[in-house]
Amino acid sequence: MSELDQADSTPARHPLLALFRNAADGRFLPADGQVTTLPALPRGLECSVAFTGHAVIATALSPGEVQAQEPDGYGGSLAPDFLRYLAGQDGRIGTLDAVLVARGTSGSPRLPQRLDAEDHPRVRHARDLRTGVRVYGDERGLVTLADGLAGRREISIELDQPGISGSSSGLGRSLLRDALTLVPAGEPVFAAVSPGNARSLRAFLAAGFIPLGSEVIIRPERTTAG
Repeated sequence: MSELDQADSTPARHPLLALFRNAADGRFLPADGQVTTLPALPRGLECSVAFTGHAVIATALSPGEVQAQEPDGYGGSLAPDFLRYLAGQDGRIGTLDAVLVARGTSGSPRLPQRLDAEDHPRVRHARDLRTGVRVYGDERGLVTLADGLAGRREISIELDQPGISGSSSGLGRSLLRDALTLVPAGEPVFAAVSPGNARSLRAFLAAGFIPLGSEVIIRPERTTAG
């Protein structure tokens, strides 16, 4: 497949990273209903990613085992029964998230680093799935920047005033726009947002993030994978 031929040849990088970066540039896999199988991710993680009309599964299972379950690129790769097959009886299946991307703006950083939030639930959650987690923020809330799924740069936020709508008050979008100054100009930064979290989703969209697809992260019972 031509898109896979464009994957970064650096051994430490997972081939899924090239597909995310290609999608951020508007170069998607063909919308042919097919499923591409890739190796499992590091740290014992696997995932199912859905782009428009094409799915990508990163798993320790063989392509033949995956295809035998007859997933497809039209939503079948995220069906509950298929995800349970990938995870195994006792594996953990994460939430369904929309994948969004924006570009760093660089310039003078508008957010200070926060060294007092290491025990914050948002930070603990980030460290459970990501590496190189750095925390920033101010009176509006917290921002984490980290190396996430397949090594992509990821961002997440949490307002310090959860009772206030980040979309109607503008706090969420302003925090995100300031966070983009922490990322080199033009570099993609990704976010995984639950579609049900409408306030957060609207804030990311208002801050200039665009949707690429959807994903579920899996921690299977195959503990030796990755």
